[in-house]
Amino acid sequence: MCTYVETMDVKVIIDPGVSLGPRFRLLPHPREYKALQSCRRKVAAYAGKADVATASHYHFDHVSPALRVDTVWTWSSREVAREIYQDKLLFVKDARSHINYNQRKRGWIFTKIIGEMAKQLTVCDGNTFEFGGTQLRFSEPICHGEENEGLGWVLMLTVTCGDEKVMHCPDVQGPISGATLQRIIEEKPEAVILGGPPSYLTGFKVSYEVINQGIHNLVKLTDKIPILILDHHLLRDENWRQLAHPVFKAARLSGCKVFTAAESISRPNKLLESQRRKLYELEPPSQEFQKWTKLPRDKRREIMPPI
Repeated sequence: MCTYVETMDVKVIIDPGVSLGPRFRLLPHPREYKALQSCRRKVAAYAGKADVATASHYHFDHVSPALRVDTVWTWSSREVAREIYQDKLLFVKDARSHINYNQRKRGWIFTKIIGEMAKQLTVCDGNTFEFGGTQLRFSEPICHGEENEGLGWVLMLTVTCGDEKVMHCPDVQGPISGATLQRIIEEKPEAVILGGPPSYLTGFKVSYEVINQGIHNLVKLTDKIPILILDHHLLRDENWRQLAHPVFKAARLSGCKVFTAAESISRPNKLLESQRRKLYELEPPSQEFQKWTKLPRDKRREIMPPI
């Protein structure tokens, strides 16, 4: 969900992280690694333009960690992180409050290492910052999906410049939470960028009722928000558009424009993670790559995948 926002006053890169993830008991396919490589380059290029970087929470698809080289999931390292965060004004979620154990640990490491690279590191929960005529307003911590489910908390960010207002809502998973839905509506943004419900986890980690609640809340948003960019968790489901049919139906009636992140910039959707099993069948990786996948875990972390 990395997003670059530029106004006449400030250039902001939001959540500059990139990560692949486990799926179908298979490591990512070479095509996924090529996409990761491309995204890493884009994030670095836009970070080079930015004055400000943000961290809504400490999952590795939202920050670029610097503790060690990761050749399997994030392709991050201390050098990669320095390229992104060096000399930036860095606004981060509080790593000591409204945070679960895993993110508390990650947050402590991140702020310690990255804080030395940044020009200034500021905890921003619930605070507003102004750059000329541009305002960055961070929400109070809101639930990472369902309330009281242990997944932690995240910060939403509203960027306002003149009469334009865009809101970045990472990992709200719908939003599933009614309180989060109300918070978004109260901001009255022209455009909202958010992660939809994690339907790919339905039935074993998330209930059908919870996913349906996320879809129901998205339908409500189409009546309040002119532009909705719907992405992230929902697009890990190959059948996401069928699931989101009520959202598109409601949007046609209200005049809301609903895009994926790719569609918003006239690019095709590439749902590589959801197609991983098919990719292995239709485009078998090279023998060299397959040998890499069978290396012990610690050894894989020392060698880049041969793509």
